[in-house]
Amino acid sequence: MQTGLVTMAESELDRRQAAFQRWAPYFLLGLGTLLALAASGWLMPFDDRRQAAMALVGTALVMQLWWSWSGRLHRGPNAISVTYYILRWAIGFALTILNGFFAFYVVAGYYDADELIPGRKRRRLALFACTIPVAGAQTGGFPLHGAGWLVFAGLVVANNVLLTVVKHIADQQEARSRARADTITELQQAHEENAALQAQLLVQAREAGIADERRRLAAEIHDTIAQGLTGIIAQLQAVANTSDPDVVQDRVGRASELARHSLGEARRSVQNLAPAGLSYDGLPEAMRKTVDQWSERTGVPSEFTLTGTAQHLHGEFSATLLRITQEALANVSKHAAATRVGVTLSFMDDEVTVDIRDDGKGFDPLALPARSGTGGFGLEGMRARAERIAGSLTVEAEPGFGTAISAHVPLVLHA
Repeated sequence: MQTGLVTMAESELDRRQAAFQRWAPYFLLGLGTLLALAASGWLMPFDDRRQAAMALVGTALVMQLWWSWSGRLHRGPNAISVTYYILRWAIGFALTILNGFFAFYVVAGYYDADELIPGRKRRRLALFACTIPVAGAQTGGFPLHGAGWLVFAGLVVANNVLLTVVKHIADQQEARSRARADTITELQQAHEENAALQAQLLVQAREAGIADERRRLAAEIHDTIAQGLTGIIAQLQAVANTSDPDVVQDRVGRASELARHSLGEARRSVQNLAPAGLSYDGLPEAMRKTVDQWSERTGVPSEFTLTGTAQHLHGEFSATLLRITQEALANVSKHAAATRVGVTLSFMDDEVTVDIRDDGKGFDPLALPARSGTGGFGLEGMRARAERIAGSLTVEAEPGFGTAISAHVPLVLHA
């Protein structure tokens, strides 16, 4: 967006510059004519000098009109544009001899030499030629007498020095403008490349997410539903092998309890397939509801805190943070024996973090076997989720002093 605005501003500047170069000769010719008439008297009779001046003004006007309306013949510096520049200078010089105020017309050569004259040395010569009639007008007009030639020579040198300085400053400004334009173009290309890489990253994240969900479901089924069904089968087999009513009642009760627990675990697994809360709420509200519902279900007091200004994150990033939170809370209910849990969602300048802290029994992360309990599939799954979208997961835990899990992901807004 910013690049587009800069390009529009540069186009508008180029258009105004082209309009100035087109109409400046008309304005300067008209200004010189008005001042010359005012200086010589509006109502004085036409003498030979005035008639010659009017004839040259008419010639200059016709030439300007032809030049303005035949642009297809003189695009860029070429022989036609050089001829036009020389003729305009010659007419301006002749007019300046008749009246010094016509030097204004010669000044037009300062503005469009770069557009009309090819080659740096030729442009420098053209600009030097323009200083001659201007210096003559500054000395009081042609012809020059006595010390007037010395003053004229000094003015020519002074005008050329000043013109060189101004031209040097203008060239530096143009070089800086071109450098800025090149930088803007490079930034635009880099932005487009980053957008393409981000899109590719999201596609890979979705593909990896499918495989991750399959692994997660396999672990969920193995750790909860399959174990529950195994326990139910064991209880029913015990019932089949006894006739004691008390044992039968006890075993059936255990089987029923295992069935209810397995059903609850199955419902939780299905619910975690997709964070449905994000379909209706933003990430902060969905996370708040998740924490509240978990607290009601487990009876463990919990608190949700939002820091920073909430942003509308990309769906993949919101889902990742919400699922990490759900997995962390599930681990707390299974293993931590906590009496209090705190969840903090923080929006910062370039990243979003979620911190889940509990005051449970903690654990030694280095002592956990791979893929078992809290430190197995749970932590590895959460870490894989974060790393898949260029994020990270850190765990701070110590036996007897609770656990703190922190997930960091880039701040990628919803398109």
